[in-house]
Amino acid sequence: MMSRLREYALYLMVCMCPVMAHAQWAMKAEAGLVAARGNSDTDTANLKLEIKRDFVRWKHRLELGGVYASDSTGTITQRWGVREQTDYDFRDRGFWFVSGRYEEDRFSGFEYQASYGTGLGWRFFDDPVTQLSAQIGAGYKALRSRDSLSADGITLIPGRREANAIAQGSIDFEHQLTETTKVLNKFLVESGGHNTFVQNELSLQVKILSSLALAIGYTVRYNTDPPEEFTTTDTLTTLNLVYEIG
Repeated sequence: MMSRLREYALYLMVCMCPVMAHAQWAMKAEAGLVAARGNSDTDTANLKLEIKRDFVRWKHRLELGGVYASDSTGTITQRWGVREQTDYDFRDRGFWFVSGRYEEDRFSGFEYQASYGTGLGWRFFDDPVTQLSAQIGAGYKALRSRDSLSADGITLIPGRREANAIAQGSIDFEHQLTETTKVLNKFLVESGGHNTFVQNELSLQVKILSSLALAIGYTVRYNTDPPEEFTTTDTLTTLNLVYEIG
């Protein structure tokens, strides 16, 4: 009996080895910290983490990020979010995706924004030098706006919860300019009946060591219909160290 169990275990290991060989993991972490002292006291920190796993026709990606800033008056920026996406390749370049995104921003016009969607995508380029993919789909979004003041600066407008169907799309681009330098750009849009959210993240990375790079980034975030007293556009410039494996 034990002999048969050993033979069966060995058979399973031999069968599973080719499958496990197709599973690939990759991780990228970015972090930046700036502390200014003197005429003004300001602390700024941001963190990003991206984990990818490819398994035969399936691709999984998890992204987490946060931004914090404070000055002598107290906290002036505090935002964190998470985004997950799973792809299934039904052709060499075509894929079906399911995605979810959740975000809390203490100093935006929204307490939270959560969206879920599904659709189709296409990889136009997918090689070591250039990667370009685009996707489009439909989904559902729920958000809650913050309390705000009207134009007279006195009347309080209570926040409200909204939920509606949305159309969503994204474009991911990455290009290796030289052996040590690459440019990355991520574009995301979610459009519903009451608000359209657009975000674009542009980054230039210069490799310092085999797994370590220096990155300068510029992010633009836009909401078409924020609550009163809040602006439509936010921008963020970062200088980060990047650690990447896989």
